[in-house]
Amino acid sequence: MRPDPRAEYARRLERRRAVAARHEVLDRRASNARLALLIAAASIGWLAWGAGILSAWWLAALLAGFAVLVVVHEGILSEARGRGRGAVFYEKALVRLDHRWAGQGEPGDRFLDEAHPFAADLDLFGRGSLFELLCTARTRAGEETLAAWLLTPAPAGEVRARQAAVDELRACLDLREQLALLGADVRAGVDPEALAAWGLAPPLLLSRATPVAGLALSAVTMAALIGWLAGASGFLLFAAAMAAEGIFAWPLRAGVRHVVESVESAGHDLDLLSQVLALLERQSFTSARLVRLRAALDTDGIPPSRRIARLRRLIEMLDARRNQLFAPLAYLLLWTTQCAHALEAWRATTGAAVPRWLAAVGEMEALCALAGHAYEHPADPFPELIVADGGARLEGEGLGHPLIPDAQCVRNDLRLGGGAGDARVLVVSGSNMSGKSTLLRTVGANTVLALAGAPVRARRLSLTPLAVAATLRIHDSLQAGTSRFYAEITRLRLVVEMTRSTPPPLFLLDEMLNGTNSHDRRIGAEAVVRGLIERGAIGLVTTHDLALSQIAEALAPRAANVHFEDHLDDGRMTFDYVMRPGVMTKSNALALMRAVGLDI
Repeated sequence: MRPDPRAEYARRLERRRAVAARHEVLDRRASNARLALLIAAASIGWLAWGAGILSAWWLAALLAGFAVLVVVHEGILSEARGRGRGAVFYEKALVRLDHRWAGQGEPGDRFLDEAHPFAADLDLFGRGSLFELLCTARTRAGEETLAAWLLTPAPAGEVRARQAAVDELRACLDLREQLALLGADVRAGVDPEALAAWGLAPPLLLSRATPVAGLALSAVTMAALIGWLAGASGFLLFAAAMAAEGIFAWPLRAGVRHVVESVESAGHDLDLLSQVLALLERQSFTSARLVRLRAALDTDGIPPSRRIARLRRLIEMLDARRNQLFAPLAYLLLWTTQCAHALEAWRATTGAAVPRWLAAVGEMEALCALAGHAYEHPADPFPELIVADGGARLEGEGLGHPLIPDAQCVRNDLRLGGGAGDARVLVVSGSNMSGKSTLLRTVGANTVLALAGAPVRARRLSLTPLAVAATLRIHDSLQAGTSRFYAEITRLRLVVEMTRSTPPPLFLLDEMLNGTNSHDRRIGAEAVVRGLIERGAIGLVTTHDLALSQIAEALAPRAANVHFEDHLDDGRMTFDYVMRPGVMTKSNALALMRAVGLDI
C-alpha cells in the first residue's frame, strides 16, 4: 500500500502546532512566574534589610527558586523553537504537494553555469527549478552535494547504490525532520570551506618534546614560587624560573597565537556540526551506501561526537586563561602554550577527518532530499540502469515533466536506441506551443533525475548511462559579441566532442540551426545528426521547419519523424500535447498572428 504523504504531513503539522501552542502558554506562565519571583525577592529584601522583619535566608530561597525557573524556562523556549521549526518543515512539505513551492525554497542560482551542457536548458537552477523542488538540505555541504549530483550524471553502479539508500531513507520521516531542524543552525554558523581548510592545514606546533619541557619548566616555577612564599628559597630563584619560561615561550608565540585564533572559530563550527553528526551516529542502516557513509564518520573506531567533545574540553581549558583569578596562575603554568600544543595534537590526529565529516553530512542531506521527493511522489519509480549490447538506449513509458503538476501533465512514451531497427534519433515537428520543447525538457529532466539516483516521473524508464547535452536556452551575448547561431554551433561542437568519451551523449536539440537559411540549415543539420548517431549518440531534434523532417527520411531506419498537433476551435488554438508518429502537416503561425490582432 502506497503511503499518503499529504495525510501524514497534515497529521504531523497539527501535532507540532498543538505542542508549540502549549509551550507558548507555558512560556507566558514561566515569564509571569519569574516576574512574580523578582517582585517577591525585592519585597523580601526590603523586609529583611530595610525593616529587619524577615530573615535574609528567605531571599536566598527565592533566588534559588528563580535560578531553577530560569533553567526550566530556557528548556520550554528551546522546545517551543524546535516544535515551531518542525511545523515550518511540514508546512513547506505541504506547499510542495500543492505545487505552490516555486519561489519558496532555495533556487541554487550560485550553481548555474551558462556554459554547462544542460544546466540552464533543463531548468536545473533558479526560481521554479528542479533544484528548488528537490532541495530540503539545510547545510551548504548538502546543497553543494545535491547540485553536483544533478550536474554530473553518475555511473550505473553509483546510481544503484544511491537508489538503495534513497529507498531506505524514504520512510525515515523522523530522521529527515530532525536533520532539517539541526541543519538550520549549521547553515547559519558553519563555513564548510574554512573548516575543512583548518582541519587539513599543516600543523604549526609539531614537537613532542616541547610540551614535556614546558610542563617541567612550569613545575620548577611553581616549586620556586611555593618555596619563596614558604621562605625556603629566595625570590631570585623564582624570578630565574619565570625568565626561563619567558625565554622558552618567546620563539613559540607566533605559532601559539595562530593556533589560538584559528581554533576558536573552528571549534564553534565543529560544535554546531557535532549536533548533526551525533544524530547520524545514532542511526542504523542496511543499504551498503548508508552503512559505508555511517562508517566513514568514525576515526580509529571513535565517533565524531567523542572526538569533538575532547576538542570542546580543550577549548574550555584554553578559555580558562581569561578568568581574572586564574590568569596569573595560567601565566606561570604556560597554560596557553600547553593548550595550543594539545589542540594541535588533536588536529594532527583528527583534522583530516573534518572534510570527511562535512562530506558525509552533505551526502546524507542530498540523499534525504531525494528520499523526501520519493516519499512525496510514491507513484514515481526508480529507473532501471541497463548495459545494452546495442549501445546507448532510453525507453520510457508515461514520461512526464517533474515540474508540471500531475493534473496538467500529459505523458508520452518514448524509445531511443536499442535494437537494430530502433531509431536513434527522433525529429519532432509541430507548430508553436504544441509541446516540442517540453518533450525535450521532459526527457532531459528525467534523465538527470535517473542518473542522480532519484525516482523519475514515468510509469517505467530504462536507460543506459548517458551524458546529457541540450540547446534549449541558447542565446546571443552582447558582452561576448556572439550571435545565437554562433552560440548554438559552439554548443553543437561540444556535443560532438562528447562522443569521444564515455558515456555516449543524449542530445536534445531545439529548433536546430534556426539562425541560418533553410538550405544551409537542412544540409548542416543532417550532417551533424548523422555524425552524432554514427558515433553512438542518441537524441531528439525539434523543428517547425518541415524541410528538416527530411533528415529522418535520409537517415532511416536510424531516425524517425514524430509530431505534435494543434486544433483551431472557434478562433482559439488548442493543444493535446500527445506525440504522434509521422510529420506535422500544418502550421499555426498565421492563425496565431491573426488571433493576437495582426492583420494578415
